Formats: sequence, C-alpha cells, structure tokens
Amino acid sequence: MDWNNLRYFLELARTGTLVNAARRLEVDHTTVARRLQALEKEVGTPLFAREAGGHRLTEAGRQLLPQVEAMEAAVAQVERASLSAAEGPSGQVRLGTTEGFGTVVLAPQLARLSRQYPALSIDLLALPRLVHLSRREADIVISLERPKRGPVVVTKLTDYVLQLYGSRDYLARQPAIESRDDLRSHTFISYVDDLLFTKELQLLDELYRPERFALRSTSILTQYEAVKAGAGLAVLPAFVAARDPALVPVLSGQARFTRTFWMSMPAEAKHQARMQATWAFLRDTVQGLQDWINPS
Repeated sequence: MDWNNLRYFLELARTGTLVNAARRLEVDHTTVARRLQALEKEVGTPLFAREAGGHRLTEAGRQLLPQVEAMEAAVAQVERASLSAAEGPSGQVRLGTTEGFGTVVLAPQLARLSRQYPALSIDLLALPRLVHLSRREADIVISLERPKRGPVVVTKLTDYVLQLYGSRDYLARQPAIESRDDLRSHTFISYVDDLLFTKELQLLDELYRPERFALRSTSILTQYEAVKAGAGLAVLPAFVAARDPALVPVLSGQARFTRTFWMSMPAEAKHQARMQATWAFLRDTVQGLQDWINPS
C-alpha cells in the first residue's frame, strides 16, 4: 500500500476538506482527491462520505485511521533517526490558543523558536473561541479548560491573573471607586454573553453584574482598546493591561482573579521531534514569564 496515499488520507481525516488538506500538504486539492481515489481503490471500500461541508470518515475510514497514525509515528521515528543533531526538528506544528495569550504573549516569543529551529514551521491560531484538539484543528492546544477525555497528553502550563482595569482619564472624571457598591455608578465593557466560549471567563458575575454595558465584544483585545479609550471598566488579563501606563487596576484586593491555562496534544504525537521541541519551548518560555503572566 502506497504510504503517500495514506498520508493524504491522514491529512483529509484531520482537516475535513480537500482544500484544507491540500493547503497543509502544499498541493492542489485535485491531487488530494486523486490520492484518495487511489487509496479507496486499493482497500476496496469508501473511506469518506462526501457531504456539503466536506468529507466525513466512514466506518472503514475510522478503523483505518489509528493504523495510519501508527504508521506516521513509525515514519517520523525513522526520519528523526536520519536527521543529524545539527538539523534539529522540522515540519509544521499548528498551535491553538486564546486570542490575547497568543497575540500578546506567544507571538513575540515564537520568533525565538524559529531562530532556534529554522526547519520548524508554526501555525499560530490565536482565536476568541475554543480550538478543538478532538477535531484536529490544531496539534497543540492551550486552553482554559482541561480536556476531560480522549487519548491526550495534558499539563498545567500556568496560572494567570486578571484584574478590573480603567483608564486614568476615565477614572479621573468618574466617581471614586472604593468598594463594590461604588461600581453602580460606572459603565462596563465585557464579552457578548451568548458568544462566550468558556464559562471560565464569566468573571464579572463574581464581582458585580452591571445593568448595562457600554460595549461588548468577542475579542479581549477589542475590550482592551475600549478601556484604554475611556469607554468604561473591564476585567482584563494582566499580560494584556498591566504594562500599559494608561490603565489603572481598580479594587485590587477585591477585583483580582486567577485562571489556568492547560496545554494538550494527542498522545500519539508525543514522540514526534517537532512536537517535543515546540512543547518544551512553550513550557520553558511561559515559566520564564511568570512575573508578567502571574504576578504576585
């Protein structure tokens, strides 16, 4: 059986569409379709059901998938053995995380990873939504909720601090805030409730539930910009807001929160050199930024 056909099958199973599989394989989508047809002819049965939204594995496809993943791991092991120590890990790693953490914290640090391993390519999905490891949207996921099932490797990456902030200009023209009761006189900025991707960010419910909001957004960076412009108060991560001299923490003793980032990857990928290198880099880098991410 042609390993190349199996490799195309694997990418299509992971991405769900010919176009996305072709993009990851750096080929035309017709090549993916042709490889799939050749493989289905070899095995004698359809491996995917064609649907409007893409390709879904049939029962035969689901049975074949873990065997092909094991073959991929074996091929990767052979590739690692053939590489010299100077070449280092190579290939693509897709990293999924929250918008703020990915944009503000990780993006500048990943430049160092590129310099350290020139043959390694990182796709950073910094999104205001959950990135699903189970749907193979990413190879490594940093999330606010610990995965509860599936064959995954999980570690606690870091705690991080969030705080209620306002701009200096806004606070100078508004009534003083000395207790939670004083928050009644103020306007707020927050997430759009029905589009909030995790209950871990329902922070205002623990502090004060405003009757109205000056602005709501799915984007934490949009909320930060609105606070900076003086639109109201918002709970923001310290790694986004603490270094901005235009912003001031409000009710530091009462409006401070701690949440946790969990890092996970599929168990079958843990022996891949590119995954090991990226995993270790993320863990070590974040630990070195604790004074910023998780200030005492």
